[in-house]
Amino acid sequence: MKKIQDSALAGRDAKWGSAAVSFFLGLAMLTPLSSQAQKIRILYSFGGGTDGGDPYASLVRDSAGNFYSTGGYAGTFFAGVVYKVDPKGKETVLYNFTGGADGAYPESPVVLDSAGNIYGTTTQGGAANAGVVFKVDTSGVETVLHNFTGGADGLIPAGGLTLDSAGNLYGTTGQGGAYNDGVIYKIDTAGKETILHTFTGGVDDGKYPSYTTVVFGPGGFLYGVTQEGGSADEGILYRLNKSGKITILHNFTGGTADGCNVQGVPFVAKNGIFYGVTSSCGTSGFGTVWKVVTRTGQETVLHSFSGGTSDGQYPLSGVVLDANGNIYGTTETGGASGLGTLYRLTQQGGFALLRSFSGPDGKYVYASPLLSNGVLYGTALNGGAMGYGSVWAIGR
Repeated sequence: MKKIQDSALAGRDAKWGSAAVSFFLGLAMLTPLSSQAQKIRILYSFGGGTDGGDPYASLVRDSAGNFYSTGGYAGTFFAGVVYKVDPKGKETVLYNFTGGADGAYPESPVVLDSAGNIYGTTTQGGAANAGVVFKVDTSGVETVLHNFTGGADGLIPAGGLTLDSAGNLYGTTGQGGAYNDGVIYKIDTAGKETILHTFTGGVDDGKYPSYTTVVFGPGGFLYGVTQEGGSADEGILYRLNKSGKITILHNFTGGTADGCNVQGVPFVAKNGIFYGVTSSCGTSGFGTVWKVVTRTGQETVLHSFSGGTSDGQYPLSGVVLDANGNIYGTTETGGASGLGTLYRLTQQGGFALLRSFSGPDGKYVYASPLLSNGVLYGTALNGGAMGYGSVWAIGR
């Protein structure tokens, strides 16, 4: 595997429903953020004890304004937590992983159904210590929906899940499958797993869909990215049809002209254009922000990160767009303190740093931001008041 997956794990030995399509395409209508950078508000700082810590994952928000996600470390058994932070900044641990049959070390965001049940994945634990797909109900009871075996059904499901209108879950594993290059899977409402695609690498397929998942897009198909594979072995953007056939929409070529090591969940704009990041290559080797027109496969590199104090480096997560087409994202490092950034990018490539993280507000931002009512929300892996990460907000 490439260095991104290794570093993230270090330190801790179909109904292809129209409702799901509408959900993802509708994200482009989010309220725009003010053009001026805003002061950061720390909603919660993790203590690394029973409250959890190391929040790799981005946030989801319910209709009452509560935020939900996972902490990859700490909790009662030091195997990670599912948590909620209310609008006033009060944290509640909804579930403590024990590190055994129930799973361990969740690093992915969660999804919520209409009844308030929470679904997610863990990178380890379960019957074969290869990770699980889990459900936590509104009473805090966890159910393991699938135990990965580490074989044909996949290994290390770090990318999170997508929920369709019928209640089926879709996701990826970074490894496993017949070629150990990862898989795309579906979990139905009865907990049955179906392998939709086994990645083979090479010029005609992807390899290592790590720390990402699939999304619904144009035509009701599933779309996603891989770190490697394709014509240059530098990653692909793909479409998966209902019979499990992969179509490569773009082959990333690496070098200084294009990105490589594709990361994060691609963002589907209303017009069917996809946006995302690569964590490496580009002009300075620190990654890129790109867009691809699905109809033609044409890619435009909107920004190549240069690092240093005035730019970010190594973006590990996806991006979000506001109603004006402005793009928002984060980088793991770079910025004034070298501890990560939050940035805004126009469709013409105009770049602005909205925040250089300094430590007390968070450091090492792995997660994509959430844009809601003109405010950006997110998590930082470390830093904050206690050093184990933070939940933050920037905006009015």
